[in-house]
Amino acid sequence: MNEYYFSVSISYEECLQFYHGTVKSVQVISEQRKSIRLPAERFRPFISTLGIRGRFRLRLTSENQFVSLEKMS
Repeated sequence: MNEYYFSVSISYEECLQFYHGTVKSVQVISEQRKSIRLPAERFRPFISTLGIRGRFRLRLTSENQFVSLEKMS
């Protein structure tokens, strides 16, 4: 199992593009300095009136298949 931690700060207006299909993926840089591209839909549960803000943990299988995305703070 692979775990990656990263922080995100996306405005509410930018998040609306997730729903309209304008944005298909989000690219982040993990604290381990690895570039990771995730489907934008994975972030939908974390959208608030402020957008998406916080530190996240991404868990992947050893084959890099998605397991979970959790907001840490």
